[in-house]
Amino acid sequence: MTSPEVDFTRRNPTARPLTDKERDALDEFVDSIHYSSRYNDDHYEYRHVQLPKQMLKKIPKEYFEPSRGTLKLLWEEEWRGLGITQSLGWEHYEVHEPEPHILLFKRPMNYQPPAQH
Repeated sequence: MTSPEVDFTRRNPTARPLTDKERDALDEFVDSIHYSSRYNDDHYEYRHVQLPKQMLKKIPKEYFEPSRGTLKLLWEEEWRGLGITQSLGWEHYEVHEPEPHILLFKRPMNYQPPAQH
């Protein structure tokens, strides 16, 4: 299995942080976000994150791809702003199109965060 590459054209040019009002509108959904177990191939570990379907209606339109009607690939600042919490190193690389509330993440096997000085 070869690791999917991240299509950076499917992201906002730069991270678009949520406003306080937008973040407040999403707070009610944070406890309902579901995190899969991790699975892996020889190079990456993966997991998927399932957002409550109703949450999609509260996410700003700038986070969606008009041509697909699904979320764009989100910068870390964006997905963390939605209330997704995971350890460092995860990258949003795909949306499961048949179920657009499911976001796919990957990170290199044995990921070590940069040392803090």
